[in-house]
Amino acid sequence: MALITYLTTIQFDFGAVGCLESELPRLGIGRPLIVTDRGVIAAGLLERVRAALPGNMPVAVYDGTPENPTEQAVRDALAAYRAEGCDGLIALGGGSAIDLAKAVGVLVHHPEPLSQYMAVLGGSPRITSRVAPLVAIPTTAGTGSEVGRGSVIVLDDGRKLAMLSPNLLPKLAVCDPELTLGLPPVLTAGTGMDAIAHCIETFLAPAVNPPAEAIALDGLERAIAHIERAVRDGRDREARWQMMMAAMEGAMAFQKGLGAVHALSHPLGGLPGHRLHHGTLNAIFLPAVLRFNQPAAGEAKYLRLRCAMGLTEGADIAGFIEDLVARLGLPTRLKTLGVSQADLPGIAAAALRDHCHLTNPRQASEADYRALLEEAWA
Repeated sequence: MALITYLTTIQFDFGAVGCLESELPRLGIGRPLIVTDRGVIAAGLLERVRAALPGNMPVAVYDGTPENPTEQAVRDALAAYRAEGCDGLIALGGGSAIDLAKAVGVLVHHPEPLSQYMAVLGGSPRITSRVAPLVAIPTTAGTGSEVGRGSVIVLDDGRKLAMLSPNLLPKLAVCDPELTLGLPPVLTAGTGMDAIAHCIETFLAPAVNPPAEAIALDGLERAIAHIERAVRDGRDREARWQMMMAAMEGAMAFQKGLGAVHALSHPLGGLPGHRLHHGTLNAIFLPAVLRFNQPAAGEAKYLRLRCAMGLTEGADIAGFIEDLVARLGLPTRLKTLGVSQADLPGIAAAALRDHCHLTNPRQASEADYRALLEEAWA
């Protein structure tokens, strides 16, 4: 039996932030905590959102979101929420800010520690509907966390794990491509490759969910057609609109499941002493995982991927992705990011424990993950 569920309320288009004036009262939010980061504030996006809020609405701001959200940052933002007497959350930023806000929303009404809610530790049933209301406003086009049911957090012990629950879905996603027009090329490329990885992995995941697969293929087609345009000219409004739609569709689809790309990038993203961008890691791993999965996923699915990507029959999808990543100016090997070969065995072992491991079309062993890591490193 296939279990198929979709999703939340979405306001999507240029100028969508203007809906906040009417939507926040509808959601019962009268004193929000805005969870963001200093880069978003420096870009002037916080003030644009403030200007769209209902008049005289009191607002608190937490701007300490790390590149990979941590359990300590969740506690810090929660303390700000309680100190300011907030009654809801607005996440403004990329996936890190949105995931951080989701975790805060859980702990508003659920006891600590956060680790007890992680999916691989059996925590999903512990997340009840008593979660603080959240409005998610993405400023990148990649993670799609604004329509996702997950929150990935680096715990105090260094593990990077995910909470998964329908109760984590934001009550409202405000997708305004206007907010991405100033995104630098390298972040446009990295977040865009995250969206492409989502679309490809969820399409190949073995669960039965044809609506998710259709959405994934549509998102993939949009992303492949527009990512280079968005990187080349960040003011290209059509390309920005299409990339934000592709990112949203990738996350709408990955309710079906992801795979080995994310099973590897999640623990690597929590590697101590490094600041590794999630989308860039996905871009590096995607070619190797595509080659690994092809015997299990089947030629029919790869044929449909080629069609969505505008490739000829029999084209090498993995090779195309490698060339695309290079054209976008992103790293193509882990060693260029400062990852040591000595780190690889621990990442391979951790990948087996990641929630995305079980939804890969070809079940990987620890030795398989080590081989994929070596291929992506050398």
